Amino acid sequence: MARDIIAVQYPEMDDSQSVANAKVTKKTVTQANGITIEKAFDNKNNSLVICVENTASSASSVTFKAGDNYPNAKLGDLEVNVDQNSLNVFQIQDPSRFENKDGSMNLDFKTGFTGNIFAAAKSVAVH
Repeated sequence: MARDIIAVQYPEMDDSQSVANAKVTKKTVTQANGITIEKAFDNKNNSLVICVENTASSASSVTFKAGDNYPNAKLGDLEVNVDQNSLNVFQIQDPSRFENKDGSMNLDFKTGFTGNIFAAAKSVAVH
């Protein structure tokens, strides 16, 4: 399967360093391809947040695929339900379960899923 690839988007801090504004770009999910999030864990404090928008009039699911880099991958894939016409925000608490050797993360979607995705995190760069 040739996966569609997205990058993590990083919010920009305002001049006072008090508020971060993320002007995100959503990617339309092609269910048959799945998604790879490049460099998913190259962020500050494991702050990765994945937003999945289910635009269908029926419930569906997203599967967070087990990685190939750490022992926690033996916990396997994790399938999570998403309600119809909903925006779902997932914060990854156990990155070592899902991280691949190249630092990416893979997601699959239930047959019939329609919707969008984006990923955001705190940048490790000094501003």
